[in-house]
Amino acid sequence: MVKICCIGAGYVGGPTMAVIALKCPKIEVVVVDIAAPRINAWNSDHLPIYEPGLEEVVKECRGRNLFFSTDVEKHVSEADIVFVSVNTPTKTQGLGAGKAADLTYWESAARMIADVSKSDKIVVEKSTVPVKTAEAIERILTHNNKGINFTILSNPEFLAEGTAIKDLYNPDRVLIGGRETPEGQKAIEALKNVYSHWVPVDRILCTNLWSAELSKLAANAFLAQRISSVNAMSALCEATGADVSQVSHAIGTDSRIGPKFLSSSVGFGGSCFQKDILNLVYICECNGLPEVANYWKQVIKVNDYQKSRFVNRVVSSMFNTVSTKKIAILGFAFKKDTGDTRETPAIDVCKGLLGDKAKLSIYDPQVTESQITKDLSMKKYDWDHPAHLQPVSPTSKKDQVSVVSDAYDAVKDAHGVCILTEWDEFKNLDYKKVFDNMQKPAFIFDGRNVVDVKKLREIGFIVYSIGKPLDSWLKDMPAVA
Repeated sequence: MVKICCIGAGYVGGPTMAVIALKCPKIEVVVVDIAAPRINAWNSDHLPIYEPGLEEVVKECRGRNLFFSTDVEKHVSEADIVFVSVNTPTKTQGLGAGKAADLTYWESAARMIADVSKSDKIVVEKSTVPVKTAEAIERILTHNNKGINFTILSNPEFLAEGTAIKDLYNPDRVLIGGRETPEGQKAIEALKNVYSHWVPVDRILCTNLWSAELSKLAANAFLAQRISSVNAMSALCEATGADVSQVSHAIGTDSRIGPKFLSSSVGFGGSCFQKDILNLVYICECNGLPEVANYWKQVIKVNDYQKSRFVNRVVSSMFNTVSTKKIAILGFAFKKDTGDTRETPAIDVCKGLLGDKAKLSIYDPQVTESQITKDLSMKKYDWDHPAHLQPVSPTSKKDQVSVVSDAYDAVKDAHGVCILTEWDEFKNLDYKKVFDNMQKPAFIFDGRNVVDVKKLREIGFIVYSIGKPLDSWLKDMPAVA
């Protein structure tokens, strides 16, 4: 029986290995992690991450050919193929701080693999890594002095949170990069044989190592660029009276452009987009390409501008102050159908409002109070480092922030409502009931364009919806303070 071990039991490692186990019943799959609470959660009825369809897959395979363990060295030693899916956070200090990827955890994993291995192995990069990382890892592994052969492959993930299981079942493509040597090609075939259990062979793309590594960064940069482009248009739409939904639909029907990733919002979030673009910027700078680096920097600048523009619109609309006013925050996850809050726009929006002394009442169906408290207390980039390096006792803002378990509790006696995640339930709230329970005038700031603006205005709300023609109340209010 082929044995696969995956180092890292997070958003990538857990779901990917669960689906491999489901689709390849003759392969033994073990997911390992040094964090015992996370492994215990994978072995329980309450998985550590929320992803539609994941629980069913795990329950079907767990104990049969899918296992979760903290005995990292044992399972790495026994495996034929080792996937490495550890964090590659943005460096917070030293050379490249604020841009470069921190490869501490990757290097540590590689050294451990070299130390404990007793047989030849295929080592697969699953984490998003800078171009040429495979070369560095190769050097560590090939200098093990044990006569063991390690072959490095790059197999980047292209999952979207909220649809990860669907994406794994039916991927647009599986990308495998390897050395253009007999050993490299043999390793590519071995990994290709795993995926070909359910993925059509014409969707399994094989490239050299560097192309595979760069393709991941490029894909995320292009997707983020589309979001920043339509968000830049949303500001112009508000200034001119155009409707960004109509504009994005019009350009999306052009077959050369297509409709995906053209929904305007308060900004993009998630663990990948900003981090990968910063990484791309750093690589460009290191390779003497400042003009290219500046091009990609602008994608992040527009994203930051969109969040600050939203906060400024809230404050300026409410008589230029939200001090001591209750603002309901509906949604904290960076997108619907996930509990993930990494780089969620809600963090910056909430911090902006707290800076103006607002009182926030926050509700999200999948994000815990402890996670929200931690997110609002952490510095930038801290979230992607291990828990023991994060703030032990988050700075309390209990006098300004309350987290509630119901949307109607959040909006009760609020002066304004900010919709920051596009959860379906926010489309279907009884907005007449919401209006009746709010302070007047009652404001709604729709950061995801999920509400029926016309109906809400008929009820009596003053509505701001990103990129839509402005409410007459807002027309004389500046978008930038």
